[in-house]
Amino acid sequence: MAVQPALTFSMGNLEAGAWGSYSVSKSGADANENDLWASYTVEAGNGASISLGFTDYYFPSPDAEHGFRNADAHTFELSVGFSGPESLPVSLYGGMLVKGDEDNSVYLEASLPVDAVEGVDLMLVAGMVAGESGFYKTEGAGLVNLGVSAGTEVEITDSFALPVSVSWIVNPDADRAFLVFGVSLVP
Repeated sequence: MAVQPALTFSMGNLEAGAWGSYSVSKSGADANENDLWASYTVEAGNGASISLGFTDYYFPSPDAEHGFRNADAHTFELSVGFSGPESLPVSLYGGMLVKGDEDNSVYLEASLPVDAVEGVDLMLVAGMVAGESGFYKTEGAGLVNLGVSAGTEVEITDSFALPVSVSWIVNPDADRAFLVFGVSLVP
């Protein structure tokens, strides 16, 4: 189990933030992550948008060997994203690792909302690595992220609803599957 705090600041079309994922058990601490990111979004009149982004993926080592100032603990990514208008609600994402990955791995993703159940947000996702990648642990191009997510709000009182989500994610390249449940607490 992990706790994933986030903090986001917006000013016009510029957005910046921090996101983390921290295991609640010591045995999962090797998977801890603390990212800093920024993006700039340009919106079209029809509701579509394009964003350019930068992310610093920081992987703190449980033994403090890879402190924040240790360059080996950071991987940088440049990205571009497209969100379609309501008439074509597909989202596309492409990111290239430019530091911390000798392969300069490229990750591509498409997602599509599905309007199937009233009151539930459903999303289909497909992501792939474009070639050999030490970061994603692939020997060539391959699908590394196929999934479906569902989210809704559970009404607790007349004035408070708890956002919950569940995702089933398959990494066909690694022959692994994950079931992820989330509860969001927003101040």
